[in-house]
Amino acid sequence: MPQDRTALNSIALNRRDLVAAAAALALGSVLPGQAFAQKKIVLGFSQVGAESEWRTANTESIKAAAKDAGIELKFSDAQQKQENQIKAIRAFIAQKVDVIAFSPVVESGWDNVLREAKAAKIPVVLTDRAVNSKDTSLYVTFMGSDFVEEGRKAGRWLVDKMKDQKGEVRIVELQGTVGSAPAIDRKKGFEEIIKADPKFKIVRSQTGDFTRAKGKEVMEAFLKAEGKGINVLYAHNDDMAIGAIQAIEEAGLKPAKDITIISIDAVKGAFEAMIAGKLNVSVECSPLLGPQLMTAVKDIVAGKTIPKRIETVESIFPMETAAAEFPKRKY
Repeated sequence: MPQDRTALNSIALNRRDLVAAAAALALGSVLPGQAFAQKKIVLGFSQVGAESEWRTANTESIKAAAKDAGIELKFSDAQQKQENQIKAIRAFIAQKVDVIAFSPVVESGWDNVLREAKAAKIPVVLTDRAVNSKDTSLYVTFMGSDFVEEGRKAGRWLVDKMKDQKGEVRIVELQGTVGSAPAIDRKKGFEEIIKADPKFKIVRSQTGDFTRAKGKEVMEAFLKAEGKGINVLYAHNDDMAIGAIQAIEEAGLKPAKDITIISIDAVKGAFEAMIAGKLNVSVECSPLLGPQLMTAVKDIVAGKTIPKRIETVESIFPMETAAAEFPKRKY
């Protein structure tokens, strides 16, 4: 009989343990930060590369904003090669990330991999650069600058500066990466403005691939071909302009005086060149897209509708304003 009572007590204790455990589990499930904690958003981002001061600032902005937003960032550097970006996007699809974002090296050739992302039900965000695709359902939104308008701003500044000049204005152009959206659009916008006056003539135009080294190399070739017959340099970004300034100085000419220099981006290096009197003007193209990208990613995951085009608001900085503006620059 005592043995039976011991067995019954043991069963009762076990039942009480089970009830207590179930109660603890139920209580734990409603405690904040436990079972109801939200799963961390995972963002796969493919960057063009690190070809310029602008791109470095863009990468830093995205990494810092992801950390601040509590978003897990899977980052890939394409080293300016489209095939590397396509591989990265496919890897993100395989990893089942929540959102894919990328800044495309060139405009075309993305439809297949974007269809793969769509089939996997992973939304895609384009940052900084657009893609040339008839199927706009392949991406949720494009955020970044209006590159055509940047080219127009550069053109308007030049037309206004040289409105009283008689005779031909001979322009050399340092284009960005062949096939990239900024290279195509900045050329288009600039030409749209200057074509209204036949005195403005682009005599040489070649890619400098958005790098200082290539900008210098191509400017050296322009100077050899044209001698002192160059009035204006229009560079699609500041890095190429800074490289070209070196070539101009090595040729015994004074940048911003003998040759008027216009560039785009408005990075700190451009402001330093303007303060030194070597660059006439830089059109702003903000790389600080990180915070607005993270906001968009959170909205997409939450099922909110976001605009198809999110545009960055920007300014233009002539050398006369550079010293006053420089302390305010974040990149």
